[in-house]
Amino acid sequence: MASGLFTILDDIAALMDDVAVMGKVAGKKTAGLMGDDLAVNAEKASGFMSAREIPVLWAITKGSFLNKIIILPVAFLLSAFLPAVVTAILILGGLYLAYEGAIKIYEYFFPQSHQTEKPKLEKLSKEEVLAREKDKIKSAIVTDFILSVEIVIIALSAVAEAPLITQIVVVTLIALIATVGVYGVVALIVRMDEFGTKLMNVNERENSFTDTIGRSLVWALPKVIKGLSIIGTIALLLVSGGIFTHNIHFLHGIFDHVPAILVEFVLGLIVGCFVLLVLAGGKKLWKVTFK
Repeated sequence: MASGLFTILDDIAALMDDVAVMGKVAGKKTAGLMGDDLAVNAEKASGFMSAREIPVLWAITKGSFLNKIIILPVAFLLSAFLPAVVTAILILGGLYLAYEGAIKIYEYFFPQSHQTEKPKLEKLSKEEVLAREKDKIKSAIVTDFILSVEIVIIALSAVAEAPLITQIVVVTLIALIATVGVYGVVALIVRMDEFGTKLMNVNERENSFTDTIGRSLVWALPKVIKGLSIIGTIALLLVSGGIFTHNIHFLHGIFDHVPAILVEFVLGLIVGCFVLLVLAGGKKLWKVTFK
């Protein structure tokens, strides 16, 4: 009995060693994508009334957990039995991410031709505010789903030679870190102004150390959000371009003399513009045909 218990403990210790080693490998391969995930989701989780930021972020986080619950078992099964389907899903996800990046750029240069000026949140009714929140939450969860698929697949490919139990543990841990870590940092970012205000109210002395830090945080928040919005758009195009270059065979080696990051960005932008044009043309055709 005692020897059997020690054997089990020894097997668990060996498994944990394998998980630690493989976890480092998978973590390195997915670190860049998690950074992109952070930039994209920080931009999508901003722009709400202060009192609604945390509830909205929690709703997105719960959606992200649900995404992982759906993705993980499907990814393990498809990777084992239908690897070609995994590639097809990644490419479809890349098309969506490229479209998201392209439409953000389009709306920046042609805001009036695509949308009317959005009213301030203070001027909207409670029902309108909740409706806008629901739309942004849904958009954030869809984007999280696609980025999560990419993170899970990359992590899975990094431990493909490991035993099945090691693959499951490592990829699951990476997926959980992608949610907890990313949305934890996003929560800190979107609450910068509130923390800064609290620092400013620590004492009544003007120009104190806490007062200076607090004002800096309040001043920096819109700059950080704007910067993350730009980084998030670039990240969408980079991730999509990376999906295409890594999973479409005829693209391998064509642009070896050009920096990979430039190739991925340009490819993501070109594909995104193409998808945008196709969808816009499809909408016009639909209206003309069925109006």
